[in-house]
Amino acid sequence: MKLSSPIDDFLKKAVMDNRLFPSHISLFMAIFHHSKDDPKIEFLICRKKLMQYSRIKSIATYHKCLSDLVQAGYIDYKPSYNPLGSLIKFSIYPSQAL
Repeated sequence: MKLSSPIDDFLKKAVMDNRLFPSHISLFMAIFHHSKDDPKIEFLICRKKLMQYSRIKSIATYHKCLSDLVQAGYIDYKPSYNPLGSLIKFSIYPSQAL
């Protein structure tokens, strides 16, 4: 089975990235799950739902993993401090210019 492009790209890079732990991978998968129909566009995320889907129990761990994914270049994140959610976009598409 061929994985979706962002997951496939992420897993290929994650194998070689020693900074990532299972919590990072779990959070990325939860983010992808919430990306709706087109993961190439920005979308809203809700911390509570992502923590539930990724099984991350600590808010500090969630923010650390999210920050690490941004710093490593896997995602772009724009916090909104809005209960409806913050904006996120995948930045791992090879042909995608941000």
